[in-house]
Amino acid sequence: MNLAQAEARAASGKPIRLLIADDEQLIRGALEALLGLEPDIEIVAGADDGAMATELALGLLPDVCLLDLEMPRVDGIEAAEQIIAAAPGIRVIIVTRHARPGVLRRALAARISGFVPKSTPAGELADVIRDVAAGKRYIDPEIAAAALTAERCPLTERELDVLRVTRSSSSVQDIADVLFLSTGTVRNYLSAAMTKLGAANRRDAAEHAWQQGWI
Repeated sequence: MNLAQAEARAASGKPIRLLIADDEQLIRGALEALLGLEPDIEIVAGADDGAMATELALGLLPDVCLLDLEMPRVDGIEAAEQIIAAAPGIRVIIVTRHARPGVLRRALAARISGFVPKSTPAGELADVIRDVAAGKRYIDPEIAAAALTAERCPLTERELDVLRVTRSSSSVQDIADVLFLSTGTVRNYLSAAMTKLGAANRRDAAEHAWQQGWI
């Protein structure tokens, strides 16, 4: 969409209502400032974590949510799942600095409409927002190519759960408490995951799963 088309949309009185969520305030502020200069985009809210983004999105019902992948409390994909489930008309774009291979598959399963790196220039990002608002889908080509050649996840959902919690918990008991499982069950899941991944310990297994974008 060129500038004339963007101005025409703005003049119609129906700008794209955009919510931006990123826990890095400098980046969020820069995005708000740059995208706010676009004549057909209106910034309706900003959030610094996924939980706040979800709450604001369901209250304000923006046309598009631009969500950072890695945020406190609730990450961008989890927030996208919650937003889309409650308000299917809202379109979600995920932005990320580290496009790990398996993350795109998670994002697509969450029915996101766009997936772009943080290095995307503001002008190009504005065009992606316009395309998504118009009902199209945009996936960065390099991220898509990496996802096609990525290792397939051999782990079960429960094995992924224990590895996900392992990244923020210091003991098997902590993992068991978070997941409401017995310590013996947690050890069995961890042992199975470590064996499948050829990992020396649970931390290495969790790091491998994270690097692949499985958790």
